[in-house]
Amino acid sequence: MSATLNKGPRASAMWSRIAIYVVILVFAAFFLAPLAVTILTSVRSNTEMAQRSLIGWPQHLDLSNFAVAWGSFCIAEHCTGIAPYMYNSAVMAIPATILSTLLGAMAGYAIALWRFRGDNIMFGLVVLGVFLPEQMRLIPWTVVLRDTGLANSLAGLIMIHTIQGVSFTTLFCRNYYLSIPQDLMKAARIDGAGFYRIFWRIVLPLSPPILIVTVIWQFTGIWNEFLFGVIFTSGTQQPITAALVALGSGGQNVHAYNVAAAAVLIGAFPPLLVYFLGGKYFVRGLTQGAIK
Repeated sequence: MSATLNKGPRASAMWSRIAIYVVILVFAAFFLAPLAVTILTSVRSNTEMAQRSLIGWPQHLDLSNFAVAWGSFCIAEHCTGIAPYMYNSAVMAIPATILSTLLGAMAGYAIALWRFRGDNIMFGLVVLGVFLPEQMRLIPWTVVLRDTGLANSLAGLIMIHTIQGVSFTTLFCRNYYLSIPQDLMKAARIDGAGFYRIFWRIVLPLSPPILIVTVIWQFTGIWNEFLFGVIFTSGTQQPITAALVALGSGGQNVHAYNVAAAAVLIGAFPPLLVYFLGGKYFVRGLTQGAIK
């Protein structure tokens, strides 16, 4: 009797686990289907797609699509491939990521550890930028770029992403720095250390977990950002996300879906690489205080 009773809960637990795995697999298949279609399309030839179907398993691998997408494909009448636009995104994303991370770390340190009157109000105003939709910022940024002479330039995009990124990085760093004991700050002040010395000598060496989080978050968000890139830049100044939209305006009689798919995969590679290399550190940094 007892053996029969034990089999009941075990069978129920087994079927529950199977149901969970089935649901997870269904959702995984749903989200990964577009990626799978893009990968399969990128290694097929136009002739094969014309003879068979736009979506299907490749009969022969055609890796030349990646070379064409990189160096010779026409994008809005510029037959230079996506290489210049990848360079633009790198020039935009790397400085903006570094600057926004450093500024956010310093702001988070000041709010969390260098307490001052109205620090919570200041923190609320900074974090408010996280919740403002990007569409609300278009007109103010248009005025700023016009008055500073940075319209249609990568420097303008760097300024936009640096300033807007401070909201996220300040939120992450401030919450992380709350775990640093105040006694450590008091001891440093007694020894004569000032604001910047404490930051560089004490706080920053304790910050790698949260800095990895902010770097991955910022780089991914800046690289994948589309709205500001397509509105505030044009022509050869555009980042890769804006250039990918213009893939179909190259003047070809037949749309090269295979080359376009290859270009999309190349454009998505840098943020994926950053996440794969630092993914475990990203999760570790979050669990150590980034979302308290």
